[in-house]
This record gives sequence, structure tokens and C-alpha cells, in this order.
Amino acid sequence: MQFFDPIKTKLSQIFAPAQFDAAKQSSIIPIRHMKFDFEPDKIDEKFFMNAELASAYFASLSIFLTRGEDLVIDTARYHRDFLTDPLLKQRVTSLIGQEAIHSRMHEELNDAYLERDLPVKIFRTLEHYVFAYGFERFSQPMKLSLMAAIEHFTAVLAEYMMNHEEIFFGSHDEKQRAIWMWHMLEESEHKDIAYDVFQTLSNNYALRIAGFIPALVTILVLISFASFFVPFYRKPSNLISWSYWKDVPRSFNLLFGLKQGVYGSSWKHILDYLRPNFHPNDHDTSIFLDYYKERLLHPETGLLTPYFTKEFTPALKV
Repeated sequence: MQFFDPIKTKLSQIFAPAQFDAAKQSSIIPIRHMKFDFEPDKIDEKFFMNAELASAYFASLSIFLTRGEDLVIDTARYHRDFLTDPLLKQRVTSLIGQEAIHSRMHEELNDAYLERDLPVKIFRTLEHYVFAYGFERFSQPMKLSLMAAIEHFTAVLAEYMMNHEEIFFGSHDEKQRAIWMWHMLEESEHKDIAYDVFQTLSNNYALRIAGFIPALVTILVLISFASFFVPFYRKPSNLISWSYWKDVPRSFNLLFGLKQGVYGSSWKHILDYLRPNFHPNDHDTSIFLDYYKERLLHPETGLLTPYFTKEFTPALKV
């Protein structure tokens, strides 16, 4: 019996439900205002590693992100009133502010996509049905779970992107580069807030997994399926273009390849969310954040400096 005690102890540590731990909280984060002024004629439709289909996925993701971020904002605002910890409430306010600006900037990018003949109107209609007749009809506890799951997927994407800086420099489209680098920085910066709110107010493992499933299906299946039609919509001749079809496997590998693909190589990180005692900060991105804050936000040499207008840090009300 004594032989099994260490094993039982280890298993109990692994499968114990995650608790809210103030020590795991990130520092207070600012709300940064940006102004990109996208120019449709300079939009690179092969922005992502010069791959048309893989780039179409991120264009589609940008369209869906706006409604997803609005859901996060509304859900965070609703549940903020139930929090008693002043620091967590302040951090939720920062989350709301960052996501609001993400949504507005991506909507401006989407308008530029529209002028470049991407099927933005069609995707906005599809997005409307998914959210208006699906996610937005969820109960508040389920919305809270979905919010935490959406933020998990954006944290996974952010960590991958920050670990593969070369992706951003495969194109001369500086403004698309800037919006995605800025977005990934802030998604990593606030990756733990939605989860901490869920754990504080619910801490229900089954409910957490219930929210993970629709987020998984939307981000990895629905958006991928929708993006497959973008190249044909923009250029019907792609249907019979050998050069296009030859690039499809490469695009698929860039997204789902097990060695280097965005999601394929991140599957352990994605599924780690299913671990009962999971916490976003188990995946430490502090070194990335330090590097990219200097790389992007340095007053003189930062890549975001031409687009940065101001920042604001919500007050901590004790």
C-alpha cells in the first residue's frame, strides 16, 4: 500500500480541480490605442508565408474575431460585477478595453479585405447566424465558459506566433504584420484573465469542457472550412489552376502540420486545457512578452510605434 502512496499523491495533484490562485495573476496591463489606416490596394492576400489558402484562414479568422471579441467583452462586463477581488476586477476592465480595440481594428482590416474582394459580407452573415442563433443564446455560465475557452485558443495562437517571428516578415505588408503582432502580444498579455474569472465564479470542470467544445469546432473546423472558399471566390480560375492546387498541401501543413503547423504543432497546448488543474500561466510566455514589448513598443525603434496613439491603465479600486 505504501508503494502506491506517491502515485496516488501525484495523480491527486494532476486531477485536482484548478483553483483561482492570485499568485498566478499577471501584472496590471494597459489598454493601448492604435491607428493603422489600412490601405486596400496594399493588402497582401498571401500575407501568411506567401500561401493563399493559409492566408485566407487568417482573413476569415479576422472576420470572426470581431464578433467573438464582442462576446468576450459583453460576458466579461456582465461577470465583473460579481467579482470581489479588486485586482481581478481591474484586470477584467483591461481585458474589456484591449478586446474592444482589437475588435475595432480588425473590423477596419475587414473593411479593407472587402474592398479587395474577399467574401466579407458572406462571412459576416455566417458569423451572425453562429453567434445570434448559437453562442449569444447560451446561459451566462456557459458564456463564461466559452469566453475562457476562446481566450485559451487565442493564447495558443499567440504563443505559436511569438515563437515564429519569421512568419510576420514573409510579406512586405507592414500594417497586416503590425495588427497581428500587436494582437498576439496582447492576447498573451491577458491570457489568464478570463480563465481566472471562470475559476473564481464557477470552478466547474464539466462546464469548462462544455465551453471548450464549441470554441474548438468554430476555430479549427468552421473557420477552416469557410476559408477554403476564399481563393475561389476571389479568383474562380483557381479551381483549375495547377499552381494553386499545388500550394494547397503546403497551406494545410502550415496550419495543421504536426511539426511546424500553427495548430498541428500546438495540439498538446490545446488539449492541456482538458487537464483538471490546468492554468494558462502553466505555459510561461514572460520571456516572449519582454522581448516583444521592446521589439514592438520601443518609443524610437518599435515596429508598432508608427501606429501607437496612446495607452490607458484602469485604476485599481480597493
